[in-house]
Amino acid sequence: MESGLRHRLAEKMAGEITLSDSPGKTLKKWRLSFDISQGQLSEYLGVSPSVISDYESGRRKSPGTAIIGRIVDSILAIDEGKGGKYIHKYASLLFAEMGDGVIYDLHDYKSPINLSTFASVIGADIITGPVHLSIYGYTVIDSLRAIMNLTASEFNRIYGWSTERALIFTGVSNGKSPMVAIRVTPFKPRCVVLHGISLGDVHPIVPKMAEKDNITLMCTTQGIEDIVERLREEKW
Repeated sequence: MESGLRHRLAEKMAGEITLSDSPGKTLKKWRLSFDISQGQLSEYLGVSPSVISDYESGRRKSPGTAIIGRIVDSILAIDEGKGGKYIHKYASLLFAEMGDGVIYDLHDYKSPINLSTFASVIGADIITGPVHLSIYGYTVIDSLRAIMNLTASEFNRIYGWSTERALIFTGVSNGKSPMVAIRVTPFKPRCVVLHGISLGDVHPIVPKMAEKDNITLMCTTQGIEDIVERLREEKW
């Protein structure tokens, strides 16, 4: 299977488990969806079947993102060992309708990145919000295609592992459209970057919307290819 698509499916699964009100039940749903028994999963992970059972039932504290990542990767690896039947099925269902070109780039960091450092790397001006906070990744989104093609539930997929990330919207005219889209969805990012406009181009209502959702707002006129290259080159 294409590694990028597998990665996106893993992010979708892990993000859904992490953000769920009942992580154990969501974990169980994905395990059963891949037709994997608790014994198979526990054997692959090298733990007792009771550990998986306790996570799924809620008897054990919800696992952190690192453990969830291992569990999801194990589910996918087990399926790959059987030919990848369910990986192909769910990857197709989850991402085919998103449309080409909506996600320009998506990356997650193992360690937190300070927003002030992030802004410096991409040549961004701070519009509003704190910069002492941290993010764990970023998503570069074609603003027009996302707004035209994605439903509210599909829009949530751009968050990857966590909402503690920066959403970089390209093709922005004044910033209203992406902020309105975020306002009507349940999850809010730590940071939004409006790409292609300067401070003077930002609509006056946009900073107010960002402040209402506690989002740090930035803008940058740097080329998007340069931004992605800089972010990928950083040894974070």
